[in-house]
Amino acid sequence: MNQGPRRSWRPIAAGICTATVLMLAACSSSSSPAGAGANGKADWTTLGTRAVTASDDKPITSNGDAVWTDYDPEPTYAGMQHQAMQYVTMRDGTKLAVYVTLPTDADGNVVTTPLPTILVQTSYNGVAGQAVTAIGGADPYMVEHGYATVVVDVRGTGQSEGDWEAFGEDEQADYAEIVDWVTQQSFCNGSIGLYGVSYLGITTVITAAQQNPAVKAAFPIVPIGDGYRDIVFTGGQVNTTFIPLWLGLVSVLGLTDPVLITDPATGLQVLLDHVLNAVAGFQVPTILKALAGDPDTAYDGDFWQVRSPLENDAKIEVPTFVVGGLHDLFQRSEPMTYESIKHQAPAKLLIGPWTHIEAAFGEGLPSTTDGIPALNHIELRWFDQYVKGLDVGADTMPNVTQYVLGLDRYATATDWPHPDAKAQRLYLRGDKTLTTDMPAADEDSNPVVQLPIEGLCSISTSQWTAGALGLIPLPCFENSNASEVWAVKYETPAMTDDTYFNGPIEADIWMSTTALDAGLSVRVDDVDENGVAKSLTNGIQTASLRAVDATRSRTLDGESIQPWHPFTQDSVLDVTPGDAIMVPVEIFPTSAMIAKGHKLRIAVSASDLPQGVPPIPTLLQSLVGALTIYSDADHPSSVVLPVVPASDLPAAVASQ
Repeated sequence: MNQGPRRSWRPIAAGICTATVLMLAACSSSSSPAGAGANGKADWTTLGTRAVTASDDKPITSNGDAVWTDYDPEPTYAGMQHQAMQYVTMRDGTKLAVYVTLPTDADGNVVTTPLPTILVQTSYNGVAGQAVTAIGGADPYMVEHGYATVVVDVRGTGQSEGDWEAFGEDEQADYAEIVDWVTQQSFCNGSIGLYGVSYLGITTVITAAQQNPAVKAAFPIVPIGDGYRDIVFTGGQVNTTFIPLWLGLVSVLGLTDPVLITDPATGLQVLLDHVLNAVAGFQVPTILKALAGDPDTAYDGDFWQVRSPLENDAKIEVPTFVVGGLHDLFQRSEPMTYESIKHQAPAKLLIGPWTHIEAAFGEGLPSTTDGIPALNHIELRWFDQYVKGLDVGADTMPNVTQYVLGLDRYATATDWPHPDAKAQRLYLRGDKTLTTDMPAADEDSNPVVQLPIEGLCSISTSQWTAGALGLIPLPCFENSNASEVWAVKYETPAMTDDTYFNGPIEADIWMSTTALDAGLSVRVDDVDENGVAKSLTNGIQTASLRAVDATRSRTLDGESIQPWHPFTQDSVLDVTPGDAIMVPVEIFPTSAMIAKGHKLRIAVSASDLPQGVPPIPTLLQSLVGALTIYSDADHPSSVVLPVVPASDLPAAVASQ
């Protein structure tokens, strides 16, 4: 981690809003929509999980005056020293590679005083982590401020023995044994802080949920929440960009094994085991099964439940600081990770304008405009208070801090979902406008060609390659017009006021297809005065998997705003050519402002290639065909937005 600067539908009750979207901003700050609480605050429910149904949200309203301040005390120690790699033997005899880093005094001597310890569990090889801290290494800033660091190669990765199965049950059982091992070491004073980015952040939240009393706090950066819904099978479509790259990265880094030189007999066997597992055990077979539509992989079930931390995040009882990104791989679940923890432990949420790679380094922090410190300064404050037990004001940091796209600044709130949000439903009209009025009986429908390659060059290309391709300054990453050529686009008139929305979005699209199945991609754009469209967020959904479990879906003011799709084989619904069906599309949560003079656009197409493609059997049923998007009184396609008063934004730039 570096410290350096950078970046079921129901219409809303009649009479709540005026006839056109020009009054959207005023509507959001006046009378409450149907279902709103008597105090004018939003009535949110939670989103359920596989095991738990949705329930009424209990918003946090304290700490409303919190502001960001920096925390950067003088280092306690002069330097650090990496200890020789060692093995720790698990219950089944599998040996895991462990790398310990300890602080040193001014003379270079290793400190022998027992210290609080930061635990990092990585799949990317602890040797590589010593060069790139974000993938699994000790941060000199934290070590010099009085923390020992333990990095562990999880089972079947790096220099560890065993078979890798990406958060499988054996690997998760290892986490508990490693925590016990750390507490028994002479360098550890018995207090552990869990830290990590991406895979390492996921091991952090899973380990925290195991409730070992030695674990005192957690600081996960961009952790996944739901292995199926977040990325691998978003909307029932398999991710063919990031997932193969990620599996390949783990495999390649697993071949970087210095033990080959220091202990050839051990190192060669570990290397061969990693290669065999990649080819015949987990990585390659998992990809092939997903593409082939293997029921145990392509549909939700036990395999994915085990690999979805949100199923157990409510068990976390230690203070947890969650970091996410508005264009991150796990954009969907990062705020829900915070939401799952906030009522049983101190929790904070920071979401930047980041892709996965940018979030790993806290790109753009410290922010001189909004006062947000570098990520490792925040981490130090969090661990100093909750691991060391010092009173350093970690509890006074803002509860929720989110970058606001279109405003290009950070805004704070007391909670997520935003307590001031109100549901606003806009209708996709036959003339390609977006309004609060219900469509008439005879309004036109609009055709969409079913092309499986849409979005090929779009912000999705950057997001779903973890931001790697986003490092190439392509115009299509900044302007969505080219990637939406084949989409049908619905726009509001130019906004008369700034319009702020924050949270998940639901698109209820009435459609038919000439094929046996179809995909739907729905993109939310901010269109400026020159017609440049910037993508804010999007969702994707396979039509045959459109079934919704209303008991697990999230509502706002009585409106469904985040559908829960079962994605099981038993939930598959027929798609009959020519028959109109309503497909609820989950659009991932965002934080954005459509500025006065700009337009809100909803672009509907048949695919978003970088985000996902259907498994081959479904793809073959969808290849030849055309969609019809309906916009009439009997088939009122619409979108539900969580609109927040613009006055909640930083006062210096809000126009209200």
